[in-house]
Amino acid sequence: MLFEPKDPDKEKDDFFDGPDIPEPVKEPKKPQYKPEDPDYWEEEESEWEHLKPRDKSRLWLWLGLVVVAIAFMIACWLRYFSPYVEEATQYGYVEQVEKRGTIFKTYEGVLLPYKELKDTTRIYSRDFIFTAADRGVFRSLRDAQRDGRPVRVEYKRYHATLPWRGSSKTVITAVDSVDPSDILPPEFSPR
Repeated sequence: MLFEPKDPDKEKDDFFDGPDIPEPVKEPKKPQYKPEDPDYWEEEESEWEHLKPRDKSRLWLWLGLVVVAIAFMIACWLRYFSPYVEEATQYGYVEQVEKRGTIFKTYEGVLLPYKELKDTTRIYSRDFIFTAADRGVFRSLRDAQRDGRPVRVEYKRYHATLPWRGSSKTVITAVDSVDPSDILPPEFSPR
C-alpha cells in the first residue's frame, strides 16, 4: 500500500514540534551608559580587554628568566672578557717561551722579574708566568730570550682563563727591550 492513513497517536510522538523543546531565554539588555555616567568607566569588558595578560604569574616568570639570563651574561663577560688589570708593566729576563696546546695553540712563557732577582732581603717568591697575545709578541720575547736581553712587557690580567687565550690569566700585549742601567738602582747597575 502506497498511501497510509494518518494515525493521530503517531503525530503526538513528533520530536521536532513538541512542548519538550525549551524556548530560548532572552537575556535582558545591558544599559548603555554615557561618558558622564560613573558606571560608563566601570564596564567589565572593553575593546582592549584581549590585550591584558591573563595570568600574571607567567609574566613574572618570564621577567625573572630574562633578568637571570642578563645577569648571567654580565657575570660571564666580567669573569672571562673584562680584564681587571690593564696597562701594567713588568721588567725582567725571559726564561722560557714556547708554543703550547693540543687544540688551541697559544704562546706561553716565564719571565724572571728584576725586582725579585735584585732584592737580597726577601726570599725569591715567584716567576712571572704569562701568555703572549699574538705571534709578533712571541717572536720579540723569543729574540730577547736568545740574546739574554732584559725586556719591559705590558700586560693585562683577567679573572679566569679561556682555552683560546692561553693557560695563564696574564696576557702580554707589548714587548720593549730596555737597558739594565735605566731600571736598576745605581748600586746594582753594571759599570
